[in-house]
Amino acid sequence: MSIQTIEDTTVKAFPAKPAEVIAFTAKARRRFDPLAIAGKLASALVPPVIVIALMLVVWQIACSSPTSSLPPPTQVWNEAYDLIAHPFFDNGPQDIGLAWRVLISLQRVAIGFGLAAIVGVALGALVGQSIWAMRGLDPVFQILRTVPPLAWLPLSLAAFRDSSPSAIFVIFITSIWPIIINTAVGVRNIPEDYRNVARILRLNQFEFFVKIMVPAAAPYIFTGLRIGIGLSWLAIVAAEMLTGGVGIGFFIWDAWNSSRLPDIIVALAYIGVTGFCLDRLVAAVGAFVTRGTTAK
Repeated sequence: MSIQTIEDTTVKAFPAKPAEVIAFTAKARRRFDPLAIAGKLASALVPPVIVIALMLVVWQIACSSPTSSLPPPTQVWNEAYDLIAHPFFDNGPQDIGLAWRVLISLQRVAIGFGLAAIVGVALGALVGQSIWAMRGLDPVFQILRTVPPLAWLPLSLAAFRDSSPSAIFVIFITSIWPIIINTAVGVRNIPEDYRNVARILRLNQFEFFVKIMVPAAAPYIFTGLRIGIGLSWLAIVAAEMLTGGVGIGFFIWDAWNSSRLPDIIVALAYIGVTGFCLDRLVAAVGAFVTRGTTAK
């Protein structure tokens, strides 16, 4: 039987309805409509651009007075132009661009937050799964999570006797609590039907953890991870101000000691944009893993 014969038979057996063809064509056009895509981009970008422009105007007006203690945007642009236009310059170990400093800080965040994610999910699953573990560990977690991040720094410096592992420990101890708590809540909210299926299939504890527990609690886990990554970024900037090094936090402290306020403002912009990107990255991974059930 030829291909044409098969096509003719298929058309006769399943004739296409005009309404279905029109609906499919319209849907295809909407999917690849450049005007619709441009409209969505404009609706997402125009409002924040307008708000930022208004903030810059207000800032310029408020700080243009000669008696103002803060520089206006025009002064920041003129005095910190090299930092803005050349973020990747490298003139020596202590004279590098802000992009390199952010990357150095992100390396510490990646290590500390990665450890917190692994340990936090494991402990959260234990607390959520075992009533005895919850009664024993939950009060301890609730007490420790209220300790400010920098309060851990002297203890970590005494223990590790080095600034880099001390900063990583501060990141770890700061970001682990929301991961533990959200994971435990997610595990406790697993439907009983899922547990019954695991019993019927006779899954062992590891199989139950991988196949049932983690997928069911994933929206809660990624909510905790989003909170944790934000706290990690806050902690590393604060810790680097005291421990030194070449990270973005130490740059702000050094600029303050040198009375370079425009440099501090530019560094704050770098910190804010980096923190936003980290949050969006974790949110995107969570939406992909959970098929869009996490909060955006």
